[in-house]
Formats: sequence, C-alpha cells, structure tokens
Amino acid sequence: MSFDRTTLELLSEAVAHLDAGFDDLPAFAPNSNIDALRPILLQAAQRMHDNYPYQHPLYAGQMLKPPHPLARLTYAMAQFVNPNNHAMDGGRASSMMEREAVGELASMFGWTRHLGHLCGGGTMANMEALWISNKINPGKKIIASDQAHYTHGRISEVLQIPFTSVASDASGQIDLEILENLLSEGEVGTIVATLGTTGLGATDPLPDILKLARAHGARVHVDAAYGGYFTLIDDLMPQTRAAFNAISEADSLVIDPHKHGLQPYGCGCVLFRDPAVGSHYKHNSPYTYFTSADLHLGEISLECSRPGAAAVALWATQKHLPLIREGSFASDLAKCRRAAKELFHRLNEDKRFLTIIPPELDIVLWAPRGKSASEISKSAQRMFNEAAARGLHLALVSLSEKLLSACWPMVEFNQTSAICLRSCLMKPEHEDWIEQIWEILSATA
Repeated sequence: MSFDRTTLELLSEAVAHLDAGFDDLPAFAPNSNIDALRPILLQAAQRMHDNYPYQHPLYAGQMLKPPHPLARLTYAMAQFVNPNNHAMDGGRASSMMEREAVGELASMFGWTRHLGHLCGGGTMANMEALWISNKINPGKKIIASDQAHYTHGRISEVLQIPFTSVASDASGQIDLEILENLLSEGEVGTIVATLGTTGLGATDPLPDILKLARAHGARVHVDAAYGGYFTLIDDLMPQTRAAFNAISEADSLVIDPHKHGLQPYGCGCVLFRDPAVGSHYKHNSPYTYFTSADLHLGEISLECSRPGAAAVALWATQKHLPLIREGSFASDLAKCRRAAKELFHRLNEDKRFLTIIPPELDIVLWAPRGKSASEISKSAQRMFNEAAARGLHLALVSLSEKLLSACWPMVEFNQTSAICLRSCLMKPEHEDWIEQIWEILSATA
C-alpha cells in the first residue's frame, strides 16, 4: 500500500463536526445516489492508474510532492462548503485563514508588514509581481537569467513588457557582469532573481543583484517558487544562505506551497514588501464587497474566484507544522537536502558517471560517462528507460555546452547540448531510500 487510507475516518469525523455548525438551518438532504456514483468513481480510479507513482520514494523525477495528509483532509472537508476567497461574501472563515497563513509565509522571510495572497500557482503569482513592477516602472525592461523559469518571458509577452534573458555562468547563476552592463543602459525596470531554478536548483546571488539594482533604480523580484522554504534549514552552502538571508530586502517574492509546502495543486503565493502597492489593484465591483468594511482579498488580486479550500488546507498544515527553524517541517526539508548530497557524493565517486554542479538544494544532475555529447545523450535516455523498467523514475534535462563544458573538459561537444539525468529528491523519505535508488542506478549503469 502506497496511499494513506488510515486518515479517511478522520475526514468523516471532521465533516460531521462541520455539519454541526449549521444545525440551525431547516433540514436539507442533498440527493446522492451512491449506486449511481460508485461505478463512475471506480472508473475514475481505474483511469488514474495511468500515472507515474508520484507518491512513492522511487519517484525521483520531476517536482511532484504528495500533500500532507492534513492538507488533503482539510481541503476535502472545506469542499463541502466550497468557499470562494475572492471576497468575504464568498468565504468569510477561509479568507481570514488565508490572511493568517500568508502572514506566516511573509514572517518566514522577515516581513512583518507586507501585502500578499494565494494564487493558482507560481505562474499567476509571478504575473502579478511583474504586473505591479510595470505599474511602478512603466515600459521598462524585465530581465532574468536563462536558467529562470520560462514563464517570465511568456508573462512579459502577455503583459507586453520588454524582456531580456541574461546568460548564466558555469554555476547556473545569472552572470553579474552582463547584468551590470544591461543595467547601465538605464532601460531595466525589474530584475528577476531565482532562488531555486527548476532545471538546476541553482540560486542567483541575490545580495549582489540587490546592490546593482539599487544603484540603477531597478526593482528586484525573487522567484522562490521552488526553493523558498529552504530558508528554514541550516545545511546550505554559504552563498546559498546569503541569498536566502537577503530575501527580506527584495521588492516582491513568489513561493509555491504546492511544491515544498505540502499542499495540493494549485496553491501559489505572491508577496510584496510594501503594502502600498495595493493601490495598483484598486477597482470597483458592484456586487461583491458589501458584507465587510475590511479590505477583501479580491481587491488585492488579479484573479477573481479562488479556492478557499486551498487557504484552509495551508492554514491547517502550518498550524501542525510551523514554519520555524529546527521544527518538524524544517527537519523534513533537511532530509531532502541530505538525500541530494548523499546521491551526488555517490555519483561523484563512481567513475561510471559524470556529475555537473553540486546541489544547492535537493536537485541532483548527472549523466552516464561518455566521450561525446551525443554518446552521453543516448546513454542517458537508455538509463532513464531502464531505471523506469526497474521502478525508479527519473527526469531528463537538456543542458547547454556552455554549462557542461566547464564541468566536463574531457568531453567532445559534437552537438550544442547534452541530455542529462535529473532528480528532485523532494520527499523526506528519499533519505531512507537512497540505498534502493543507488542499487537501481548502479544496475542500469
């Protein structure tokens, strides 16, 4: 059994407790024909067999992490009310829970004053941050590393803001010399600093970026959708720790609770250091803002309808696992980091493999040894398939000659890139499963 089913009785208890809060209403029995629902529900379960085992420690590929049992339970429980956190009219309790949960996220980065809310995911959260940036520095260019998420370029196109991708260095970080040259042209409004790139898990040198940005009047937006929670752990490289320590000086921030925050999809979050940016959201709605004089979440969000259940689940999870250093949440995150370091160490010591950059967070990259980029690419694809046949699911990533040649000076680059293997060791259980993972990797090498 790889699914947690022991908590389902607790869900029934929670729903009964929720229902008791509406005992003053006239009796009403929703029409649920169990016999009609069962075959379709089971058919849906059957269709879901066609998935990789994302919930299992032998899935070590893409950024997919199971929600915490409490998050699943509270999300399902809240669905019986199905609140809408666009306005207090649609989600009174869940809107207040969102404010509390978002406040705890802001506090994790040292912000006591902030403006922020939950979003459908990192893409929408980044869009809001860049939209606000353009309101403040209208028409000025947005720049991000070529290792930043592709969504920044696409969002800039949607918002019709000029965008430039900046080359990264051999560590996968934004090239500061190129960045400074671009800033000196005076056309840059916002720099996107990525703390945890999705391909490499690299973190941009935020202290240096902030210094350059302030000197040239640019805003700094931190995309920590993937890596943000790692601010809670101590086992980081010095430059990585310095980057996370500097987040409090940035202008805006994105973090995705549906990644390392143990939440169901989709649950992203955008945060602004200056609450005054809320004035840029100002709009009028003739029918949603009458039951409370307080600021509605819909008045500080580009999205309208948003799932209140996501806020309830996040609130409950953070009550159970507070966002504090040396707490249980941080301890589990540290296990992911240790698992990545151990896997990298084994790969680095084994002559059958080529490693790339040491993991800053919990993403590990490597490839089977080969004489040329084309040979390595073919071997990586074969290893990916053979590992999957043995139950271990990895990911593939295409990396440029510029990045790899610094790590592999002995390799002939007869093509401009090479296919490599990549693992996101996002589950704390991965630390305990490294031996099994290594046995399969060793057998497929």
